[in-house]
Amino acid sequence: MFFQHVYDKSLSQASYVIGCQKTGEAIVIDAKRDIDTYLDIAEENNLKITHVTETHIHADFLAGTRELAAVTGAKMYLSDEGGPDWAYNFEHIGLKDGDKIKVGNLSLEVMHTPGHTPESISFILTDNPATKEPVMVFTGDFVFVGDIGRPDLLEKAAGLKGTQDKGAEEMYNSIKKFSKLPSHLQVWPGHGAGSACGKALGAVPSTTVGYEKIQNWAFHYEDNKQGFIEYLLEGQPEPPKYFAMMKKLNKEDRPLLTEVPKHKKLSAGDFKKAYEKGVKVIDARDRSEFTEGHIPNTFHIEGNNSFATWAGWFLNYEEEFILIADDDQMEDLTRKLMRIGLDNIMGYISDLKAMGIPLEKSEIISMEEFKTYFGKDNAQVIDVRGVSEYKEAHIDEADNIFVGTIQDNLDRIDRDKQIVIYCQSGARAAIAESVLARNGVKNGKVFSGGMDEWTVQN
Repeated sequence: MFFQHVYDKSLSQASYVIGCQKTGEAIVIDAKRDIDTYLDIAEENNLKITHVTETHIHADFLAGTRELAAVTGAKMYLSDEGGPDWAYNFEHIGLKDGDKIKVGNLSLEVMHTPGHTPESISFILTDNPATKEPVMVFTGDFVFVGDIGRPDLLEKAAGLKGTQDKGAEEMYNSIKKFSKLPSHLQVWPGHGAGSACGKALGAVPSTTVGYEKIQNWAFHYEDNKQGFIEYLLEGQPEPPKYFAMMKKLNKEDRPLLTEVPKHKKLSAGDFKKAYEKGVKVIDARDRSEFTEGHIPNTFHIEGNNSFATWAGWFLNYEEEFILIADDDQMEDLTRKLMRIGLDNIMGYISDLKAMGIPLEKSEIISMEEFKTYFGKDNAQVIDVRGVSEYKEAHIDEADNIFVGTIQDNLDRIDRDKQIVIYCQSGARAAIAESVLARNGVKNGKVFSGGMDEWTVQN
């Protein structure tokens, strides 16, 4: 048996290539959209991708299942559980609880595990030539290392009222079902630490059924359904704004993108024309570079592993946008954006001075200066971390306005006061300051030390 775990750090998302080396057939589970990764793996290992599948209709990334099927001719095997409202609206081979997918001498048995979503399924893998006992289970967003999938995304991100309580109850029943699996089974989940699909995901890539039954909180509520539901729903992080669009695009027929596109470098004239028309500009340079000089009214989102998530908060799927990035950054940024379907890149620039637009600087303040604003009637201190982080610990005088929703809460910003922004380590505060500046709040100051420095020194 061939097995490879493929991990996208930018979305903390896992996919899997599993092959029968005797027949040369392979299946990909939960493919990301830049599919060249899987094509290269298959070619390097003398495999042909013949099957593609998903554990559920994803909310946090645009699945590459259809792209992979289009390029390789592989058959798509997708869940037909959950009822008509959760059906994929394009041609596929439907899967129900107990069905089996044969990949050469390997078999994957379908186990319906609703809770995170109604149609969610897991795959129990048996390597038949080696043993008749199953060896692995691929759980998607059902069971993670140390946590389980959240059932509130459909309600919070997609606006489907009343689904989170039903989902939590279904998750309770699915956990009981999972508990009956053999303890030796390796568990390979769909996400790791950093994903917004749970609240306390572990950093290691895999676990076992037996280990999770010992250390995962979800298995300690066997006779307390209400306690389980309350704990599961409590303290979940804010679901990124783009999640609702992912649910739609992953379910519906849509245009395919089978190669990573290349984008043109804009001339100063083309850039200025678009900029003056109000086209959004995302500055993906390092925070220090942005602070020292940036084009006014540009969003600052560093091109790191969180780039796509924050871009998904502030961009929509109908408008074009421009990137500020170095030439050697563009492929990486393009991949990150295409993984959540943000394909409308008009182009990019890298030399800001050549644009002929006077640059602005951001104001970064020290701990000492930060403290001078406490107790002042002419200052508003804003904590832009998530609600659960704020509840856990915050500076007494701070208002909590989450960075992802700050653009929707401009009425809570007192423009007559000095605005002082902090987060945990400075990155989100820098984003928030750029969003406020774009919306006319030009007097924002960033305490870049954030709660990390505050906790150490106070």
